[in-house]
Amino acid sequence: MQSDQVLNIILVGFMASGKSSVSRALSRRCGWPRVDADDEIVSRAGKPIADIFRDSGEDAFRELERSVVSDICGEKGRIIAAGGGSFIDDESRRTMLDGGTVFYLSARPETIHRRVTRGNPNAPARPLLGAGNPLEKIKELLDQRTPVYSQAHHAVETDGLTPDQVAQAVLKICGPVIA
Repeated sequence: MQSDQVLNIILVGFMASGKSSVSRALSRRCGWPRVDADDEIVSRAGKPIADIFRDSGEDAFRELERSVVSDICGEKGRIIAAGGGSFIDDESRRTMLDGGTVFYLSARPETIHRRVTRGNPNAPARPLLGAGNPLEKIKELLDQRTPVYSQAHHAVETDGLTPDQVAQAVLKICGPVIA
């Protein structure tokens, strides 16, 4: 960041790491508006993310995601929940790192699996988990993505914490410049 002022608080991390729920808690605590990149993508496309993947493929989805990230990071004073894979994209990552303070919300693969399935092993898979063993796919994707996620300004582990507890940790890191 170029100054000690927080432009935006941007939450990144793997699916089900807590980005959406923590962004809601942060917005309640500091009064900044919340923007969920996935919600914005769905709104612009007029269909669910799974349908975008199915109908147009991941490349088309990532292009739309880059456009959304650019637009929402161009404003100031927002809590932004970024999509699980958006920080992996070089262009989106640069946009986020320049557009605010980026927090990597991390969680163990088993925690992510439990959150994705909500304890139901027959729950529908997320687009990137596809067929096969979802826990193994989560581990594989985390292994690939963690080195990139580590480029965030800060990291907060979410295992065993409520969204409010994670929000409190984020705001503590931001310090008085957020008030």
